[in-house]
Amino acid sequence: MILVLHGPNLNLLGTRETDVYGTVTLETINEELEKLARTEGVSVTIRQSNAEGELVDAIQKAVGRFDALVINPGAFTHTSIAIRDAIAAVGIPAVEVHLSNIYRREDFRHQSYIAGVAVGQISGFGTDSYLLGLRAAVSQVKMQQAAKR
Repeated sequence: MILVLHGPNLNLLGTRETDVYGTVTLETINEELEKLARTEGVSVTIRQSNAEGELVDAIQKAVGRFDALVINPGAFTHTSIAIRDAIAAVGIPAVEVHLSNIYRREDFRHQSYIAGVAVGQISGFGTDSYLLGLRAAVSQVKMQQAAKR
């Protein structure tokens, strides 16, 4: 089972800075994730929050319930040591995703507190960033399962 977390302002996708994020809505991204999860034979739980503490709580509660995490921390990528520490604490493989290429944007977006505790980061591919992230998470789960055998 894989947990997908969307951070702040992602609920505004489709109308928010369409020149950067495109016109695809969060609902459409979630539908694509659910479709891919069915194809991959995994289940996903998807949550969005604009509150840092709610994201930290969701990560902490993932222990024993989820095998991997796909997270777009939004602006918290560049500010949240709390989310970084929560990911490090739970020991669940996390894949960081971003719709836009954060390294081609403003300088302050080049720093990710999450990257250092994630198994990988995917950015710049729009909706495909999420789908690639989910595929990477599924791969991590399969590797864990194989290692336990």
